[in-house]
Amino acid sequence: MQQGNEVCVLRLGHRPGRDNRMTTHVGLTARALGADRVVISGDASQSAETIADITDRFGGPFEVELTDSHRKLLREFDGIVVHLTMYGLPVQDVEADVRADFEEGPVLVVVGAEKVSFDVYEAADYNVGVTNQPHSEVAGLAVFLDRLFEGRELDREWVGASHEVVPKATGKQVEPVDEEE
Repeated sequence: MQQGNEVCVLRLGHRPGRDNRMTTHVGLTARALGADRVVISGDASQSAETIADITDRFGGPFEVELTDSHRKLLREFDGIVVHLTMYGLPVQDVEADVRADFEEGPVLVVVGAEKVSFDVYEAADYNVGVTNQPHSEVAGLAVFLDRLFEGRELDREWVGASHEVVPKATGKQVEPVDEEE
């Protein structure tokens, strides 16, 4: 699916009690749409546990990490940094450049919660807007990853799953994975 390079999503600004569901959804979206790992800045152990549990049940590979120092990750990341912000350049104008850089090395996709400090804008190789209107960071992440992978993430194969969703036109069906297949 991807060009052999890692996609890491950094979730900034987790506010315990307020952002648990949104932070969980950032991680689940990252996992479902092709990222290799999510790093959550702040006290988000509940979200991290939920994301890890979903990965255990529905497959990976996908890693979840917590950090107290997002600045260190931004400083030491060996690849390009893409900050998703409604104030950035339109995704449709920079996606080809980002994709070309991704061919050369890993990408760190930064999504915020509360107000993002200016040092993140400065650390980014690309400040990218998935529309310049207020919107959810989950929606922005989903659109960006789909543009980065050009839809290939939708055909991803999952390994190590104990359960799988059976696609249906109507209704819901989740079944245990038959390990003999």
